[in-house]
Amino acid sequence: MNTGLPLRAETVIALASPGDVMARLRDHFAAHGAVSGAQERWSAVLDFGVVEVVAGKGDIRFRVAAADPTSLAYLQWGVAERVSGFVSGTTPEIVWEGGTRPGAPLPYFRQMRVLRARQITPRMRRVTLFGNDLERFGHGGLHVRLLLPPERGIKPVWPVMGADGRQAWPAGPRPLSRVYTIRRIDPERGEVDIDFVLHEGDQTPGADFARQAVPGDVVGMTGPGGGEPRAAAWYLLAGDETALPAIARILEEMPADRKVVALVEIADHGERQNLRSQAAVELSWLSREGRPAGTTTLLADAIRAIDLAVDGSVFVWAGCEHAAARQIRAHLHDERGLARSKSLVAAYWRLGRAGEAGPTG
Repeated sequence: MNTGLPLRAETVIALASPGDVMARLRDHFAAHGAVSGAQERWSAVLDFGVVEVVAGKGDIRFRVAAADPTSLAYLQWGVAERVSGFVSGTTPEIVWEGGTRPGAPLPYFRQMRVLRARQITPRMRRVTLFGNDLERFGHGGLHVRLLLPPERGIKPVWPVMGADGRQAWPAGPRPLSRVYTIRRIDPERGEVDIDFVLHEGDQTPGADFARQAVPGDVVGMTGPGGGEPRAAAWYLLAGDETALPAIARILEEMPADRKVVALVEIADHGERQNLRSQAAVELSWLSREGRPAGTTTLLADAIRAIDLAVDGSVFVWAGCEHAAARQIRAHLHDERGLARSKSLVAAYWRLGRAGEAGPTG
C-alpha cells in the first residue's frame, strides 16, 4: 500500500460470503470517494485517507492509511461499521493491527471545560470551551459531538478505542450526546465557541447545559464531522435557527469572489444576528412570528422562489427540521433536476422527537 500517507492500520475479517460484502462495500465507498480496481481488489480515496480492500476465499483484508490519527481512526471506524452492517447474523470479529491501541483515549476525543457563557439573542446562548490540542478540529468538518453529564454533578465515563476500531465504553455513567456546530475555533488559545438554541421542554439536555453552564464545568467533545459545502461559483444557504451557527461560520469563511444567497428561518426578528462575510451576500430573515418551529414551510417556499439556474455552478447547503429537509431535497432533485452532488441537505432535528438527528445548534 504505497499512498504516501504516514499512518496505517490493517485487519483481516473472516466472512462466510466475502463477495457479497465486497460488492456492497464498493457501492458505499463509491458514493463517498473515488474507487478504482477490480472487483476482488480495489481501493477508495476518501476525504480522510485511503482504504484498500482485498477479497480472499473466506475473508476480506482491509488496509487503511491517513495523514493524522483522527482520520485513521475514522477510517477504521467506518470499515467496522459498514462490514458489521452488511453482515446478517453474528457480528464478525474485527481486530486491527496498527492505529490507536485498544483501551486508549480516542484520537478524536478531547475533554473540555467551560470558560464563559453569554447570551447572543433571547433564544441563543454561546458557551466558550477550553481544551488542549485542538488544531485538528479546525478542518475536516463543521460539527462536533458534545458529551454532556447525564445529571449536573455526575461525572460520566469517556469513550475509549475498541479493538474493532469503534468506540468502547468503560463501566460507569455514560454521558448524553448531542451534535453542535463549532461557531468559532482558536487552536492557539485552546478555545471553541458553541452556540446553543435554548429549546423549551423537558428533554433538552443541551439547552439545559447552556443555561446552567459556569466556568469550570467539564464536557467531552469528539469530532470534527461533516457538513461543509463543496466548491462552487455561488451558493444557496438555507436553515432554521439550529443551522444558524453553521451558516454564520460558512459565510465568515467564504472567499470574497463568491456570491451567496442565505435564507434563515427564526422565531422572530429578535433572533437576528450580525452575520459577516467577504463574499457578496443576499441575506433574508424568515420570521415565524410566533408559530412553533417545525410547523411552517417558510424555508421550502423561499427556496422555490430562488432562480437556481441549474447549470452546475451552484451548491445548495441546508440544515433544518426533518420534514422540511425531506421536502427541500425532493424539490431540488425531483422538481428542479439539481444533481445530488450539488447539494447537502441535512435534518438537524425532528419535530416531536427528543434527541437529535444531526447538529442541534
